[in-house]
Amino acid sequence: QVQLVESGGGLVQAGGSLRLSCAASGSTWSINVFGWFRVIPGKQRESVAAIRSGGGTNYADSVKGRFTISRDKNTVYLQMNDLKPEDTTVYYCNGVTIYSRDYWGQGTQVTVSS
Repeated sequence: QVQLVESGGGLVQAGGSLRLSCAASGSTWSINVFGWFRVIPGKQRESVAAIRSGGGTNYADSVKGRFTISRDKNTVYLQMNDLKPEDTTVYYCNGVTIYSRDYWGQGTQVTVSS
């Protein structure tokens, strides 16, 4: 079992920055990939960024150059710079284990005012 707890969401003006944190506990040794997802109204969750156990990362085109995913032991971060109103939504931390099992956090709201 893996538990994921997000923090760091909030309200920020356009052009501002926020850093989301995801604290992982439990069988963290089994996590192969950590990712951040967000909900797009009317759509399923969209992958924003991911970091693999070897350190490789990838990003959605919409956030490249603005968001950075990183990991420090059992905490995964999403540094979000130059935020835009369209980045407003709930962000979720995700962990996928070596057994291909998905774990999700409870979500954290990010609101960007114009």
